[in-house]
Amino acid sequence: MDAPVDPRRSWSLPAPGELPRVADPEPLVTRVLAPNPSPMTLDGTNTYVVGAPGSGQAVLVDPGPDDAAHLAAVTDALAARDAEVVGVLVTHHHGDHAEAALPWAARFGVQVAAGSGDVAGPDGRVLADGDAVALAGTRLDVVATPGHTRDHLAFRTESGSVLVGDHVLGRGTSVVTHPEGDVLAYLDSLRRVHRLGPSALYCGHGPELTEDVGAVLDFYAAHRAYREWQLLEALLPGARTVEQLVAHVYAEVPRAVWPAAEQSTRATLAKLSATGQVVRGAGDSWRLA
Repeated sequence: MDAPVDPRRSWSLPAPGELPRVADPEPLVTRVLAPNPSPMTLDGTNTYVVGAPGSGQAVLVDPGPDDAAHLAAVTDALAARDAEVVGVLVTHHHGDHAEAALPWAARFGVQVAAGSGDVAGPDGRVLADGDAVALAGTRLDVVATPGHTRDHLAFRTESGSVLVGDHVLGRGTSVVTHPEGDVLAYLDSLRRVHRLGPSALYCGHGPELTEDVGAVLDFYAAHRAYREWQLLEALLPGARTVEQLVAHVYAEVPRAVWPAAEQSTRATLAKLSATGQVVRGAGDSWRLA
């Protein structure tokens, strides 16, 4: 099997480290980049300020780290929109997206809404698939997108764009975390977002995707199938440990992301085990069934 080709290779996207700190991809949405770059967060976490122009209001989606410089940048973006915060939404519980949710909500005197009660807090709103958030002169439809994490949500705007959190990244591919991540759920979530026919994907990390977003979603599904094939091929000679599988399958990937690759590998092995293709051996080894 040949590796799938990422369609974004031919797109004019900002190079790593060159993503603008603030951008307005559409009238409804302003993106503010948090200063927390890393191999896992790429340029940093994207916080989105969403609201109808002229409404004087905005919702914060994924406030990100509780960082004073980031708060100042978000406050400046709000001032540029002449808007006050009326709600905080969170795609999932990972700290690089959710850490600032409760403290910032308290600061602005608003409610947190998320897919987990732990993130929403005792006075927050727990969201489910099919819910809608009508605030700031607009409406955000809630789409459950589990897989990366169990509580992951995406938010579809009235313009047809989708804020996808960590479900899809602006560069590279997302991690299916282990043990809470689920490859089958992740693939189903990709199909769910694809069926929405999004006009753009606003990612939790990396640049916004505004060209052929359906091709990106197809690539993500093909990439997961390719990783499965690689694992099965690697096990043909006999049992291997997860560490050995990661070193083999991700040999071309920087070692800094191998811990994340290990999580996706374990999640994929769990899926292959559930379908009867692999079995666990002694210790941390796996073999073909």
